[in-house]
Amino acid sequence: MSREVVIETERLIIRDWRDDDRAAFAALNGDPEVMATLGPPMSRETSDALVDDLIARKARDGFTYGPVERREDGAFLGFVGLSRAHVGLDFDGMGEIGWRLNRASWGHGYATEAAKSVLAWAWRTLPGDQVMSMTARINKRSEAVMKRIGMRHCPERDFDHPRVARGSPLRPHIFYLIDRP
Repeated sequence: MSREVVIETERLIIRDWRDDDRAAFAALNGDPEVMATLGPPMSRETSDALVDDLIARKARDGFTYGPVERREDGAFLGFVGLSRAHVGLDFDGMGEIGWRLNRASWGHGYATEAAKSVLAWAWRTLPGDQVMSMTARINKRSEAVMKRIGMRHCPERDFDHPRVARGSPLRPHIFYLIDRP
């Protein structure tokens, strides 16, 4: 069993998954506005399967996208963390930073705060000299976070996501990278 990862910031706690996260995570994943730039809204079953997959990634790799809660009240905000990219392209296996927060959390700087702390943890804890991130070209909110945490756009590595249907506005993806300081 892998050890618990807890990352704390001034306002947030990023931790391992618990069964009581599933309902709030399903609500987040079922929200059409949240999922507008990520993919179709998920059913409870699909969302629960994603939690199971994230728990398995943590057991395998020692890290994953973890739940983010607000320190002041313990509210579930979404997830932020690192995983190994697995798209079927040349960057598979690379550390990928990502986030998904509920609408009530948007505009408060939570994604940036959490992502910066995850990067600091990664540089202290994990091997590797680079971390990447990707999102649909239309996902301007996530791209703004990538820029705020110091990532750089690598337009030569932008790609059409192989698991997104041709013609979908979510298929064209942008690729960002950050080097170990």
